[in-house]
Formats: sequence, structure tokens, C-alpha cells
Amino acid sequence: MRNALLEIVPVAPEALSRLRELASNLFFSWHRPIRALFEDLDPELWSQCGGNPRLMLRIIPQAALDRAAQDPLYLARYHEALATLDAYLAAQPQDGDEPLTAYFCAEYGFHESFPIYSGGLGVLAGDYCKAASDAGARFVAVGLLYEQGYFTQTVDDDGVQQAEYRAHDPRDLPVDPVYGAGGEWVKISVRIAGRDVVARIWKAQAGRIAVYLLDTNTTENAPSDRDITRRLYGGDEATRIRQEMILGIGGVRALRVLGLSPSVWHLNEGHAAFLILELLREHVARGLPFNAALEATAAACVFTTHTPVAAGHDTFGHGLILDHFHDFIHELGVPVERFLDLGHTPSAPGYFNMTHLALNGARHINGVSRIHGGVSQRLCANRWPEIRPEENPVGFVTNGVHLPTFLHKLWAEFFDRELGAQWRERLNDTPFWEKLHETPDEYYWATGQAVKTRMLEAVRNRVRREYVRKGSSLAQLRHVTRFLDPARPDVLTIGFARRFATYKRATLLLRDRERLARLLKNADRPVVLLFAGKAHPADEPGKQVLREIRQLMTSPEFIGRILLLEDYDLQLARSLVSGVDVWLNNPVYPLEASGTSGMKAAINGRLNLSILDGWWAEGWMQDNGWGIPAAHVGDPERRDALESALILDTLEEEVIPLYYERSTDGYSREWIMRAKRAMSTVIPRFSMGRMLRDYSRNLYRTADLQYRRLAAEDFAGARRLSEWTQRVHQAWSRVSLRMLTDTATELTRGEWLRLRVAANLNGLMPQDVRVEFVARRLLPAANLEPPPLCSFGQDEREGLWKAQLRPTGEWEGDGAAVFALDAEPPGCGQFSTEVRIHPWHEMLTHEHDLGLMKWL
Repeated sequence: MRNALLEIVPVAPEALSRLRELASNLFFSWHRPIRALFEDLDPELWSQCGGNPRLMLRIIPQAALDRAAQDPLYLARYHEALATLDAYLAAQPQDGDEPLTAYFCAEYGFHESFPIYSGGLGVLAGDYCKAASDAGARFVAVGLLYEQGYFTQTVDDDGVQQAEYRAHDPRDLPVDPVYGAGGEWVKISVRIAGRDVVARIWKAQAGRIAVYLLDTNTTENAPSDRDITRRLYGGDEATRIRQEMILGIGGVRALRVLGLSPSVWHLNEGHAAFLILELLREHVARGLPFNAALEATAAACVFTTHTPVAAGHDTFGHGLILDHFHDFIHELGVPVERFLDLGHTPSAPGYFNMTHLALNGARHINGVSRIHGGVSQRLCANRWPEIRPEENPVGFVTNGVHLPTFLHKLWAEFFDRELGAQWRERLNDTPFWEKLHETPDEYYWATGQAVKTRMLEAVRNRVRREYVRKGSSLAQLRHVTRFLDPARPDVLTIGFARRFATYKRATLLLRDRERLARLLKNADRPVVLLFAGKAHPADEPGKQVLREIRQLMTSPEFIGRILLLEDYDLQLARSLVSGVDVWLNNPVYPLEASGTSGMKAAINGRLNLSILDGWWAEGWMQDNGWGIPAAHVGDPERRDALESALILDTLEEEVIPLYYERSTDGYSREWIMRAKRAMSTVIPRFSMGRMLRDYSRNLYRTADLQYRRLAAEDFAGARRLSEWTQRVHQAWSRVSLRMLTDTATELTRGEWLRLRVAANLNGLMPQDVRVEFVARRLLPAANLEPPPLCSFGQDEREGLWKAQLRPTGEWEGDGAAVFALDAEPPGCGQFSTEVRIHPWHEMLTHEHDLGLMKWL
């Protein structure tokens, strides 16, 4: 027996018997007093455990627990934490009539001690679950429990990233097995490539909501199948498809075996799209025809895409799909061609596209910012081939952030003191947050500097640990960290931390190194640049970017001025977004789907310097940070050169002078004004609570209502809609319009527009279509862009005039139906007009679901 692990586990004193309960509910990840209870037991051990309370309770010295059990102050804090958790869990939901929503995602970022996330998608999902818990929403989440999660990053002196995968003992994670009534571990199975793969069900409790996680590392499976859930985004294409089958198909089966019947199914990215196939299979098994089953399934599904480029969509070759789904296709009872058509995209024949499966199997679709909504409309346009991209069913809900997780505790204390404790209930109240401008500048600045001091201490400690591990000298460490001095937090510090994908352009500022060095090394106005981020192990260009920054960090001209911090995780993220003075973001426009790190900086009074892409295009208000317009030129090299120069111009001419424009009080009043403006504009508009409300009101309730309509009377609506859809597709190629009257080119104010149109319907009836007159105002120019934050549930934009032509009951000699319009123009101006026809049925979710349209 060599190197066998032996643990001597302490026994919690009776007075602290519920410590494990506090460690097991992810509420600790957004409630600091609970985390502080564990940290204060043994601060050094807490650090060694990576802030993991469950692991800490297994290895802490017995004396530390016994000492705490005798400490009246500690016990008072312990009981207060328990009372807070108990009251939180007992709070009644705000709306008991909400539909139960099942939320599927491949990763969740709740806390650094629970490493089942890789980046922004997972952190967003974790934040969303927290907000659902805070709101008392009827909500359940589903994901995978990865044995190794995502990799731990180290970077050698040459800048080469080393990816280390570490196995995690489930006892160290805030999860517990789900047991049945007979005491057995609840499991499900999925037929994959001709064999049954078993998955165990685990439960993580995130406040008031359950997160069910599946893993395949069980003895019933072959070794290759036990490895399916070994690594997040790891393995080859076959591993990936199996992971997504376990997530989508297995996730639905897990909820069923647990007795849960969601009304709404939310796919957070295409990884979970196979759940559509499982819902289809269930409906078909009940006797519903395949096409009607698809209508019913799609009505209940919400699909959120986060991908701004086609290459980011998961695709699997038809051979791989058929190998893995042979038995499943047989259960569906459809031809192979019909099954493959669910994931067909014209641009990639021979491949099954997960995004297109989601587009075919969901009727409620959104991007994650206003710009990304437009990008997604164009990217997915071939799903609705005859519809203008801006009119297809894809909308947007702009992302948000969970304030209790990312707002620094010193700012929370500042708000308590200056705004009153009610600020927590008024996160979406814009006038309330304007009161920030009435708070004393000196207190505001002192709070921000105290937060920055803690960030500098954390960064120095992180760099120190790295240098000790590498055996570097203390002199090297002092040289590298000489401007990260917690005693002197007055050096302008700029942060850039995110995934090192090439489109995020981490090295954009480094193009003009001479100018950058001049800015950073100014003795009177020094600047420090902090970088952090991981490149996917298979992303060689991303790793090259990381290598370039690391080598620059140790070059004589930039040593101490540029630092690359290893192993970017949620702990480091919280520290940086709260502590740096400026948050830099310079993606290639329009490839930043949303981004949320800048929101996290802004809620902490930090100023964004960012390309106007993603969320920042909606968040920038001229005086709450700096917005850099994208250079719209065709040559990428020239684009990068222009935008790099513009960012350096902004730093040199605005950011740096403003920061160092110190009054006799030692701070820049204009800087504080901008910082307060950042907080007061971003907190009420980009909170996760606002985002959850937008989804609930505009997508979840709509999906629930639409499903109920189609499911009523043994799915009569779904059957009727599917039959009608088939009839329309058969007839549509020969549908056409012709004008029966001369078209007016000018109307005097007070005159009505009169039109008569003949529609050849090729066997369809007038009630099967809508004939429309559409006019877009050219002069005075109309702003037809949707409002910020959410495109759903909005009124028609001013400057767009739509009027429906009604059937007159007349028929032309060739059998064409006559439609007529008598309408008063809404106002004066010059309009671009058109007359068009598209299918219409009262059971459609969106009027353009079929993607068919003809014009005169």
C-alpha cells in the first residue's frame, strides 16, 4: 500500500452541528457572512482549501472547531447565519402561478470551489440560478457533474500554458446523491450507440432551487462510458456528442424519474438541444404524430444562443449521429432523412447542427444583447429563408449580473450607510440609484480605494505563490510587483481578464509598444496593466496570445508594468472587477455576444474602456466610461491598427489625465462623478433580477401559454397546426400577388391609401394567409432599432406603418382572391413601401414561424 490517502475527520461539536448544512447549500457563494464563518476557523487552511467549506470541514483540526464552539462571538455569528438561511429558505414565492421552468446548461459557475465551469457561459448560468432562487421562481436546473471539470492553468517563464486536470472527490463538492424511497441511488439510462449508458443523479442546492447534475462514472458502465463526464469540453467529437446526449436526453429523464413536470424547457446554448429529441420521443410514444409532436415540443422550448459566429455552433457528422441514434430514430418512427433534417443547415450538408436542431425545436429564441440579437437574426436567417432577418423570430434579452455575488462587501456596507438597507430591494429602481450622486465624494473615494487595496493584496499574494512554486528569487518578485503596493493604491490600474480567444484581442494594445511603454512608464502618471485568462488547450492561436503577454511581462521595458496572472477563476474575477480602476475590453465587432465582466466592474464603480459591442453598446451613456466605436474597414490588419490607436488616444488624452487630475483632497472629482454614474446607470439596468424578469414575462409565460393552447383537448391544436403547416408548404411555391389598382405615389394629408390586390392562393383559403402593406419612413428618418435590454413585448416602432389587407369575398376569373385596404396614413413623410403575403394561423407562436413570404 503506497501513497494511500488516509483522512482523520474531525467531529463537529453539538453547538456547531449545522456547519455542514451551511457548507452544503450554495447560498454560501453569495452570502459572505457564511463564507467568513469558515474562513475565520482557520484562515490559512481556508486559503489552502481554495475557499471550499465542505473540504475544510473534513480536514480542519478538532481544536479549531472546539475553540469556535466555546467562542460567544463566533456562536452569535453562526446562529445569525443559520437564521438568515432559514428565513431565506422559508420565504414564499412571489408568484405561485408561474410555470415550472427547467433550465439546461453544460456548465455552471457558482463558486471557485465548485469547478464545473470554464468561463462566461457557466458564470452567467450560475448567476441566473442565484437570481431565480432570490426571486422564489419555480425553477429547476440541469447539468453535468464533471469528475475533473475544467483545467487548472500554470504558465512557465516562456509563456507556455500548462493545463492540469485534477479529479475532484464528490465529498468535497456541494452535491449529494439523490436517493429513491427505497434508499437506492436514483439513476437513469440513455441508449447510446447500441448500448445503455447509466448516469447517476446528484443534487446541488442553490438557495431555494435544485440543480440536478448527472455523471456516468458508475460501475454499470464500460470504462469509455465512465469517462463521458470526465472533463468539461474535453475529449474528441464522440465524447462531445455523448456528453450532450446525457445532458439533453438524460436530463429530461432525470426530471421525469424525480416526478417533475416542467411546463417550459430553457436551453442555454445548443449543447442541451438533444432534450428536444427526448420530448419528441415522449409525445410520439403517447400516440401523437411526429409533426404534431414537434409543434407541441417547440411551443414549450426556449432557446438562448450565445454564439456570434457559425463556427461556434456544435456540429456532428451524419455518420456519427446515425451510429449514436440508431435505436432512438427507430423509436421515433420517422425516416432517417426526416430525423437528419432537424439539424440540417444548407451551408454544411452532411453535418447535424445543434443550433439548427434548437431553431427547429424551439419557438422562443433569443440572443443575449441588442447587437447580438441582430447578429443571430442574420446568422440563423436560413431557418426562415423568405423573411428579412430583422423580422424573423429571433429576439434578444441582454444579460445581467448577480449583484450579491459580485458587489464588493465594502460597497454593500457603503450603500447600507449612505442609501439605507432598502437598496437591496430597489435594484431595478433607476431614480433611487441617482441618489448615489448625493453621497460624499470623500467617502466614496475612500471606499473605492479600500476595495482596490484588497485587490492589490490578493494579486500580490497570488504572484508570490506562483514565484515560490517556480523557485524564483525574492528580488524578481519585488521587481514584478513593485507597482502593486497596497499601501499606495493611487497608481492607475487597468484590468483585462477573460477567455484568451483570438477575437477578444488581448494583445491589441501591444501593437504600438513604444507608445504603450511611454504611457505606462510616465513617472508622474504611472499605469499598470493586469491580464488574466485561459486559452482552451486546443486553441493554439489563443495560447500564442497568452505567450506573447507573458514574455512581455518579463521584458525590461514592461517588467512591473504588465502582469499576467495565472489560473483565472471566479475568486480572481471578483477581486479584479471590484478593484481595478479601468476595465478594458476590445473584441472584434460584432463578436462579443454580450460580455458581463464589464457590468461587474461598473457595479463596483469601475470605469469601462471598451469597444461598443455586446452589452456596452447599450450601457454606455457618454459619461459612465469610454466607448470606442468600431472601425468599419474590410482589412483586419487596418481595423486592428485603427482601433488600437483609438484606445491609446483615449488613454493618453482622457483616461490617464482624468485619473491623475487630483484636487487638494487627493482625488479627481470628475473621475468620481463618472464612477458614480457607472454605478447608477448599470445597477438598475443590468442586474440579473431584471434579466430573469424579462425571461419570465416575455418568454416563459408565453411558452407556457402556447403549449397549453396546443395541448388542449388531446393536442388538437398541435395536430391542426401541423396539418395546416404541411398543406401550406405544399402550396406555397405557386402562391403569388398582383396589383389590381394603380399605386399612389403621393397622398395629401387627409387622403386615405386605397389598395386592391389579387392573391393566387393555389388551393389555400384567404384565412390561411395575411396580405400586408408595410411602409418604412425614410424622411424624417425613423429609428427602427429595437429598444435596449429586451426586444420582446415591445410596441411597434414609430416610423413603421403596417396595415392588413382584408379579403373582400370577391374572386378574379383565374380564381385569385381579392384583398383590399382603406387606411389613413399615420403622418407625413417619405416612405419605402411594399405589399406582401405570408401564411397565418391562429396557433402560430410567431407570425413568421414558417419562414415563408412573397412580395408584389
